[in-house]
Amino acid sequence: MKQIGLDQASAQAWRNGGGTTRELFTWPASGPWQLRISVADINAGGPFSAFAGVDRWFAVAEGDGVELQFDDVQHRLRTDSAPLFFDGAAAPGCKLLGGATRDLNLMCQRDAGRAQMLRVQAGAEWHSAAPLRALITTAPLRLLIDGSPAAELPAWTLAIGTQAAQQRWCVVDAAHAAPAWWMAFAPHAPA
Repeated sequence: MKQIGLDQASAQAWRNGGGTTRELFTWPASGPWQLRISVADINAGGPFSAFAGVDRWFAVAEGDGVELQFDDVQHRLRTDSAPLFFDGAAAPGCKLLGGATRDLNLMCQRDAGRAQMLRVQAGAEWHSAAPLRALITTAPLRLLIDGSPAAELPAWTLAIGTQAAQQRWCVVDAAHAAPAWWMAFAPHAPA
């Protein structure tokens, strides 16, 4: 299992000056990415970048939260909100609900496969048929796989398993309200 700390990824400034992004993981490792996991620090409101052909999940990991505006629909997201799934081409407007936020992004090229992000419930097992699975946490925790200790994760760490299909993943020893998320990616079968 590979572990990547947030401090291992350099921050890249946005063109609009509203924040920075730290790219934690891309698949495949070489060539154009099909799957991308990143953490963004949003310091000012403004529009998101458009990613045509990309399915996108977004979650607030730290801060007061954001309001995302999609045409006539608004979504208010805070650290206790479920991840929001949307078409990456939509490029919503973003308004901060307080100060700066730190946010989690999972993006998948639609023609490459199917991805998923959901909140971790400590003590509840997570099953998935996806071969590539990940966990990101904002606080220290312990990951069990198939009932056995698999990793001790510090705060702001991403853990990735690339042969994780059908495994039973479970988080224990997590801080009571500390957000953490499961992520999965299943590539489309070759035609």
